[in-house]
Amino acid sequence: MADPYHNNIYHQGDGDSYGTYGQGGQDGYGYQTDYPPQEEDAASDATEGHDEEDQIYEGEYQGIPHPDEVKAARRAARAKARTVGDTVSDQEELAEQYEDIMEDCGHGKFQWTLFVVLGLALMADSVECFVVALVLPSAEKDMCLSHAEKGMLGLIVFLGMMFGAFIWGGLADKVGRRKCLIIVLAMNCISAFFSSFAQGYGFFLFFRLFSGIGIGGSVPIVYAYFSEFLQMDKRGEHLSWLCMFWMMGGIYASFTAWGIIPRYGWGFSMGTEFQFHSWRVFILVCALPSIAAFVGLIFMPESPRFLLENAKHDEAWMILKQVHDTNWRAKGEPERVFTVTQIKVPKTQEDEFIEIQSSTGTAFQRWVVRTLTLTKLVMKNVLSLFGRDLRLATLLMAIIWFTMAFSFYGLSVWFPDMIKHLQHEEYESKLKVFHREKVEQFHFNFSLENQVHKEGEYINDKFIDIEMKSVKFEDSLFLDCFFENIRSTETTFENCTIRRTVFYDTDLYEEKFIDCTFENVTFLQNKKGCHLDYDEENDVLVYLVSFLGSLAVLPGNIISALFMDKIGRIKIIGGSMLISAGCTFFLFLSFSQAAIIAWQCLFCGVSVAAWNGIQVITVELYPTSKRATAFGVLNAICKLAAILGSSIFASFVGITKVIPILLSFGALVGGGVLALKLPETREKVLL
Repeated sequence: MADPYHNNIYHQGDGDSYGTYGQGGQDGYGYQTDYPPQEEDAASDATEGHDEEDQIYEGEYQGIPHPDEVKAARRAARAKARTVGDTVSDQEELAEQYEDIMEDCGHGKFQWTLFVVLGLALMADSVECFVVALVLPSAEKDMCLSHAEKGMLGLIVFLGMMFGAFIWGGLADKVGRRKCLIIVLAMNCISAFFSSFAQGYGFFLFFRLFSGIGIGGSVPIVYAYFSEFLQMDKRGEHLSWLCMFWMMGGIYASFTAWGIIPRYGWGFSMGTEFQFHSWRVFILVCALPSIAAFVGLIFMPESPRFLLENAKHDEAWMILKQVHDTNWRAKGEPERVFTVTQIKVPKTQEDEFIEIQSSTGTAFQRWVVRTLTLTKLVMKNVLSLFGRDLRLATLLMAIIWFTMAFSFYGLSVWFPDMIKHLQHEEYESKLKVFHREKVEQFHFNFSLENQVHKEGEYINDKFIDIEMKSVKFEDSLFLDCFFENIRSTETTFENCTIRRTVFYDTDLYEEKFIDCTFENVTFLQNKKGCHLDYDEENDVLVYLVSFLGSLAVLPGNIISALFMDKIGRIKIIGGSMLISAGCTFFLFLSFSQAAIIAWQCLFCGVSVAAWNGIQVITVELYPTSKRATAFGVLNAICKLAAILGSSIFASFVGITKVIPILLSFGALVGGGVLALKLPETREKVLL
């Protein structure tokens, strides 16, 4: 069979040519579309009745240059820089040509559609960071979680995201941005569904880990993907606008949690073995951004820059033409023709995947070889980030990502934990202590809360249909007592003697009796799980703090988007981190819950500009073949810093403020100073 490329003709249909490939020089493919030639006096419907000489640009008399003149000036400046400098590599030549093509395609309907789809994927990542913290107050009672289990549940998502960012970032540079993003969104949707129905702690933990591994890959892919559809002068601004979806994810999670979780009646149960409470409904609702992004992504094309890097020039050309036609048709200029006739072909290509012929080995053997080969290529790409050309940039970016994440996520955990600590101190100040009380033949039909009973005697008493919240019995005697339908939390019996007593339909387990003596004690039909009233236990303040912290980043997002291309990425990052470091000293004044919320909003609003700048410059520092890989590695370092920061900062709650404040201050100052050493990339084309 003859090679269809042999005669430089791309055949389609019954021998009709879609277009011809010209020679295009030694390294290029030429594209010559077969649009019918137009007569000199021919005119489209859009221009019929108009003289070309009568077409006057509206801004001519206002001194505003024509957009075409601006583009020509930019290209001339870049061409001059090339002639003055050293020999231009194939990669740089392809980057310059691709920038010219994107300028011809313009910025319009296609980019805004992709903006919404990828924004929803970024929103799904944000929701995943919030979901566990918001459901934990309810889930811990539904599953009777210990403090260690709660801590592991909070960290497991970030652990999954760390591995997910590393894995999927690397794969996106080899398999494709769109394909990998579709997979990670599907993983998030599936795991959200199964985790909402998981009854045991182990299964719930596993599915949240699986969800984190999936959605953790979305951030590196989203930024690399979107940046490759943007021209240079739009890149910083629109990548910063994209960051606003992370804020919207936090607002969405907080708002839906407040609207769903306290509604305990929205669930159902099947006996005592299967419970589906309102917090599980919330987990399902949190999957909606992933579902919407997954559906939208099906209709989006692959990145043409990625395709060109992998020698898929015909597919890239078709997609670029689609972008061009979509934008200009939406702007009311459908007659504009995509005039690209030649696209640069890099002389050297990355290693191709090792394919095995269908007659060689079994399907499983072919899959194993492809997987091993892909793993080898990904690891080779990761190691290349520490090569001579990229080593310094990678080390600087790793430190900046780490210091920013360590401070931000550490304080993000410290703020709500400090609020809980202040609430706990206020609660303990109202503690009631009863010494040596003696109660005989009494029927307790009212709830007991925030009490300590020491050396008491309870003889022939009944405790029926009551709740016990933060109740402790010490060195007490229970004789001929009857407990029925008891619901408890943080209730313990220490050094007590219990004789001839019956516990019927209670949630008082053996671990709640510490160093107690039992004589003829009976436990019948113990409850499974913790069954306190959710309406009372869910504090609206949890959702309010999350909502305000997310909303507070709005001003910082807007400012960074408007000035990212005007003052540069370096000044945005360095300035934001240093100002954020100064804000941490206000935390010494956090003596009340309102003050802590205020300082949290201030810190989040200032630091978000640094986040936006870091993400933009990460995209621009690395070439296309390593862009998603580098972003994935750095994002994995970010999640590692988040795990360390949240663990370290939380351990000092209630002990001292000084160490968390000094740690965050030192990290932000160090990262901010190093950021000023980075090269400015706002006038750099994507390699």
